Amino acid sequence: MPGLWKEVVRLHFKGDRFRDHALDLTALNELQQFQKMVAETAKALWRKANPNRDRLPKHFEDRTRLCLRKIEEGSATVPLEVYIEEPAQREFWEPEPVEANEAIDLVHRTFTAVHENKPLPNEFPKELLPEYARWGQGLSGDEELEFTPPGKSATRVTTCERERLSTLIQLPYEDEVDIIGHVLEADVRNRKFQIWLDEGTSVQVSFSEEEESEVTTALKDHKEVRLRIKGRGELDLHGTLKRIISVNHLYLVRNDEPVFDTSTPAIEDVITDIFKDVPDEEWDNLPQDLTDKLDYYLYGKTDA
Repeated sequence: MPGLWKEVVRLHFKGDRFRDHALDLTALNELQQFQKMVAETAKALWRKANPNRDRLPKHFEDRTRLCLRKIEEGSATVPLEVYIEEPAQREFWEPEPVEANEAIDLVHRTFTAVHENKPLPNEFPKELLPEYARWGQGLSGDEELEFTPPGKSATRVTTCERERLSTLIQLPYEDEVDIIGHVLEADVRNRKFQIWLDEGTSVQVSFSEEEESEVTTALKDHKEVRLRIKGRGELDLHGTLKRIISVNHLYLVRNDEPVFDTSTPAIEDVITDIFKDVPDEEWDNLPQDLTDKLDYYLYGKTDA
């Protein structure tokens, strides 16, 4: 099925090793690492935008797969492209690799912030810091990488940027949290309680006077109810919650309350996947009055 290639970024390898637009084969590791960063960043952005779903959309990884089809001058410039396959149902045609573009934009803003010694973008997935710090580790001291998404200025990757990223790896970070657990300890005087997420993991939380009723009820009825907390927390590099910084919402959840299955794909994804597998000629075979006479075509019924 026909499709098209879309350029999403240009990598510029600079240094004597890359003169005459020659790409040393050892530099292929940098291309592989960039691909990994983009793919993992795209997944992290999608999961953040779809907190109630675990399963990635069909063909998601294909839309973040970067391809090298040529090497250009200056020193060695590598345009990376994504192939977008045209689906059978044309009205669902998406002419832009949205997932790859969003991920590359965040990679660009992240390295720009590191180069300018500014805070990382709020939406940056902190758990990916080690992957970002590995990019460029095969370059020598007099070499550097620049990368330029379409319509943006180039940003640099040198030893200096990698060292700053490595420093950030050691620091905890804040993020939105949504947790459910049992309250087994509470200090009403100091307005603090422990919420147990499992048998071996607990987190201390401060609560307000208005939230005292929910906390004491969760403690008293801990065999029947749990407490759900939405707010901001401090996490380590591995995503382990260390403490709750602030609480936005706090409410009771019964133990027998059904839990939404986040692995179930959304109905719109199911329908889109079905449409993708239907050839154009099959759609052309449908009767023009299908909507008006649906019962007739399904059941053979006629209007009374």
